[in-house]
Amino acid sequence: MSLLRVAIVQDQVSSDLRAGLERTAQLARQATQQGARLVVFSETWLPGYPAWLDLCRDSALWNNPVVKAEFVRYAENSVSVEGESGRALSRIAAECGVALVVGVSERVERGPGRGTLYNSLLAYRPDGTLAVHHRKLMPTYTERLVWGQGDADGLRAFEIPEARVGGLICWEHWMPLARQAMHDEGEDVHVALWPTAHEKHQLASRHYAFEGRCFVLAAGSLMRAAQLPADLDPHPDQVTSPDQFVMRGGSSAIGPDGEFVIAPVFDRPEILVADLDLSRNRAESMTLDVSGHYARPDCFSFAPKRSRRPLGSAGRLEASTPERR
Repeated sequence: MSLLRVAIVQDQVSSDLRAGLERTAQLARQATQQGARLVVFSETWLPGYPAWLDLCRDSALWNNPVVKAEFVRYAENSVSVEGESGRALSRIAAECGVALVVGVSERVERGPGRGTLYNSLLAYRPDGTLAVHHRKLMPTYTERLVWGQGDADGLRAFEIPEARVGGLICWEHWMPLARQAMHDEGEDVHVALWPTAHEKHQLASRHYAFEGRCFVLAAGSLMRAAQLPADLDPHPDQVTSPDQFVMRGGSSAIGPDGEFVIAPVFDRPEILVADLDLSRNRAESMTLDVSGHYARPDCFSFAPKRSRRPLGSAGRLEASTPERR
C-alpha cells in the first residue's frame, strides 16, 4: 500500500496580496503539522476570485470608471510569478517541505503584454522549485473582462516522491482535449481548482476521477458578500445580506472510482486532510484506462501543442513538436 497524505485548504480569500501570502504561509504550516505532503489551495486563491463580475450591477458596462479602478486594484494585488510574490510562494513550499499547488491571478510585470492578467495554476516541489506554471486556456464568460487566454505549455504533471500530480482550472474540466492531455500525463493525483465547488463542479470533479482513474482534490474558497467591492452595488436578487456566503467552499476529495473520500464541506473554513491509497488507481485501471487499453490509438490520434503563447504576439503560438501518442 502506497499512502500519500494530502490537504485541501478551504478558507476565506484575501483581496490584499501581502495579507494573502501571510495567510497562505500560516495555513500551509498548519497542513504540514498534520502530516500533509501535498497542500492545495483554490482557483485564484491569491488575491481572490472576482465574484463582483457576476454579483454586482454595472460590472460589465463599457468604460465604467469604477470597474476600471477595481481592475487596477485587482491587478496590483495579483501574483508576479517571477517577482517577489512568486518567490514568496516558493519559500512557503520549501520552508514547509511540501508540494504546494495554488491558484493565482497572474500579472506580467514588464514588456509586451504587461496589461494582461492570467488565471493561473502554480505548482511548487517540496524544495521550492516551480514545477508547473499553467495559464487557464479559456476564461469563461464574464471572466474574459479580467483574464487573457492561456496556452498548453502548462498542461503537465510533476513528480513528487510519492506520486505524480497534475491539475486543471475550473471549466477546463469540461474541455475533453484538456482532460485527455492531463490523463496522458499519468496523474496519480489531480488537483481541480474551483472558485467554489457547487454541485455541477462536484459532478465534473467526480467524472474526472472516474475517467482518469486517479484521485481528485477539488478545492474551493469562501467569500462573504461583505468582501465584494464597496463601490459596486450587488444584485439584490443574488445578495441579501453582508454575511451571506457568495462562495461556499465545497471542497472535497474523490477516489479513482468517482466516489467521495471526503464529502464536500460548505460554509466553513477547514483544512481537509486525507490519506490516499494510490494502489487503488491501478485496481480501477483494470476496467478503464483512457491512455492505455481503452485509448485505441489505431483509431484516434491526439497531439497537444505544448507552447507558451509569446507576449505581444497577437495570439501566434511558438512552433512546437506535437506530442502524439
